[in-house]
Amino acid sequence: MEAVYGLKGEIAALTAAFSWALATVLFGRAGKSVSPLVLNFAKALIALILLGLTLIVTRAEPLPFAPYGISLLMLSGIIGIGLGDTAYFQALNILGARRTLLMETLAPPITAVLALVLLEEYLGLWAWCGIGLTLAGIIWVIGEREQQSAQHPTGSLHKGLLFGLCFALAQSIGALLSRIALTQTPISPLWSALIRLMASFVFLGLMLALKKPSLAQESPKHIRWPLVMQIVMATFIGTFLGIWLQQISLKYTDAGIAQTLLSTSPVFVLPLAAIYLGDTVSMRAILGALCALAGISLLFAF
Repeated sequence: MEAVYGLKGEIAALTAAFSWALATVLFGRAGKSVSPLVLNFAKALIALILLGLTLIVTRAEPLPFAPYGISLLMLSGIIGIGLGDTAYFQALNILGARRTLLMETLAPPITAVLALVLLEEYLGLWAWCGIGLTLAGIIWVIGEREQQSAQHPTGSLHKGLLFGLCFALAQSIGALLSRIALTQTPISPLWSALIRLMASFVFLGLMLALKKPSLAQESPKHIRWPLVMQIVMATFIGTFLGIWLQQISLKYTDAGIAQTLLSTSPVFVLPLAAIYLGDTVSMRAILGALCALAGISLLFAF
């Protein structure tokens, strides 16, 4: 039991990865009916309500006075959730669940590069080999020619890849900021998740206010009950549980280890996409995902 408790950061990261994989499949369906900005705003609102109720039910301790940590978490929420998840939904609409999550495997190498630049953390030869292996695995899978890829012109595919890259970059920056706040201040993972979501909610609300005329077609009469329930379920699994578990992992284990395990979503999404979306998962896709994950493991093993 003590061994399990000692690995709670790693277990939380793996559980978060599975929850994100499942939520990606659900959001992939919802994203066909709702714009990425509206979908991101809706999930932030639902997750905020769930986190607020959790704070009340668990009788959590008051938020400690830590302006530095709160500021970092707010910035993390705006970048990682506000900008990052909007790009994620855009990529999801273009690339599909499997390819979008494979793009997510770019996050650990990007995190390593950012740590090198911002925190002056040295990376050895094996680490850079890991980065190359990760990129090779992603490029190999994305370059696969499939029947369904004919539905997306080359320009559309390039646009999807750009959104996927933005998502991975935003996720890396958000994780790095959260890690600093969680390790240098007494803020708990639950409060951290709430602060990040609150900041992203305000940011997305301002973005929606600016784009209101172009979103007029998404009036409530166009939103049906089954779609609402699907968004709520995906938010509970991927945002409420996923972000909370992510913050726990960043609190209790190394940032590199946490980001590595959080990036195992593609391994979980391959069978899920086959079961729920009817996607054909080729051997090339499986080997590409394993290649990318092997690169991530190599990156932080040394």
